[in-house]
Amino acid sequence: MSSFMESLKLLSEEKNIPIEVLKEALETAIGSAFKKNFGKNQEIRVEINEDTAKIRIFSEREVVEDELGNSSVQITLEDARKIDNELDIGDIVEEEVTPDNINRIAAQTAKQVILQKIREAEKNQIFEEFNGKIGKIIIGKAQKIDKDPDGRIRKLMVDLGKLEVILLRKDLLKTDHFSTGDTVKIVIEDIVRNGKGPELKVSRSCGKFLKALFENEIPEIQDGIIEIKEIARDPGNRTKMAVHSKDSNIDPVGACVGYRGSRIQGILDEINNEKIDIVRWHEKIETFISNALAPAKVISIIMDEGNKGVKVVVPEDQLSLAIGREGQNVRLAARLVGYRIDIKSVMQEQDKLNIFKEI
Repeated sequence: MSSFMESLKLLSEEKNIPIEVLKEALETAIGSAFKKNFGKNQEIRVEINEDTAKIRIFSEREVVEDELGNSSVQITLEDARKIDNELDIGDIVEEEVTPDNINRIAAQTAKQVILQKIREAEKNQIFEEFNGKIGKIIIGKAQKIDKDPDGRIRKLMVDLGKLEVILLRKDLLKTDHFSTGDTVKIVIEDIVRNGKGPELKVSRSCGKFLKALFENEIPEIQDGIIEIKEIARDPGNRTKMAVHSKDSNIDPVGACVGYRGSRIQGILDEINNEKIDIVRWHEKIETFISNALAPAKVISIIMDEGNKGVKVVVPEDQLSLAIGREGQNVRLAARLVGYRIDIKSVMQEQDKLNIFKEI
């Protein structure tokens, strides 16, 4: 075997590129170079012998009856039978047209083709590696940080080893503070291919990031006993998360929080003590809505299924708690359950009834 083919096979093994892929790419490139020098309109086939590395080029012409539309790709039946008297119309005639300088042509194209295939293979390997980690936590190092005059991060570049990713302000928490070299946990939301290679969409502010943190920390979630059903998040401020246990003997909320907050504390540390309301998911929507409005207590719920709305009545002293600061509690609850929620106190509802009575 030639040293060239030995080198090609070693490269194939090292970069995990099938030898057939490299060989086919070389044959295509050599064919293109040949046509550029000896006639673009030809139909040719390039053959590289794996044992000897010998390169041969064959022209391919179709047998036609007598009139030639293009002599570069066609041959008359009469001329074809001078080569092989068993040929017939429609058959393909191959004739070797290997030039004397074929080795020089091959040498000029081989390096470029091999480098291109190596780059493609490396991009594919990176894509496959990270494509299997969508929705998972990955860890990198803060490399370059752009801050505004107030010290808040505008853009953060994170080194993941095989590639770099950028988190914009919207991908970070308001309370995030990183310095160059710090460890940064992020979640992969998506990955796409582009001309430069795989591009990762990453975040610390999305619901997937919080979900992945819980999956890493809570064994019952890892085992599939407890399921995170929904997450509504105001990043850096507050989150509502609905959980469900497939085992009636396991409290899903208690399992996520742990004894005296032992299980959730590591998660809170990572998100800078963002407030998390963990509530029980329920298949009955009224019960789920009541749970979602916690810590407020609910007296009654009136459903308006047609408009995807619901009116909730709470005790007078629970109204501000149910609504939350700047409407945060009810807004997150509505996102969690997928319904518009209109909250009234008992007194407000009673006053409305009295008005109707007077009318």
